[in-house]
Amino acid sequence: MDIRDVTPNFAVAPQIQPADAAELAKRGFVAVICNRPDGEEAGQPGVAEMREAAEANGLAFHHIPVSGGQFPEAAVTAFRAIRRGTEGPLLAYCRTGTRSITLDALANPDDIDPSERLIRAADAGYDLTNLRDKLI
Repeated sequence: MDIRDVTPNFAVAPQIQPADAAELAKRGFVAVICNRPDGEEAGQPGVAEMREAAEANGLAFHHIPVSGGQFPEAAVTAFRAIRRGTEGPLLAYCRTGTRSITLDALANPDDIDPSERLIRAADAGYDLTNLRDKLI
């Protein structure tokens, strides 16, 4: 698992597997957000399978699928609400982690300025400078 810490209570990762849920729980995560549409790629674990594995290990599971470089306001709002409403570490994942870190930067759940959001993303290994004008 390639977990990239963004803050003490938030991390992103490329695709995780159902078997990873136990390790996430051991590491102290309390919730998972999947940002992949079901069936996006051959061999990808389905959302139902991921939800079952997460919940079997005591993790809350949320599904906010985004694709095609589109980040609808409803997805951004839902992401913000989950991030703000989760008490404890949360992991968001997608194919590479980029959609998850992008949703976090757009949602701005920590109410920080755009430059700090870009720094956090860069520190986690993601270059979001192309979003600079979209970060309010």
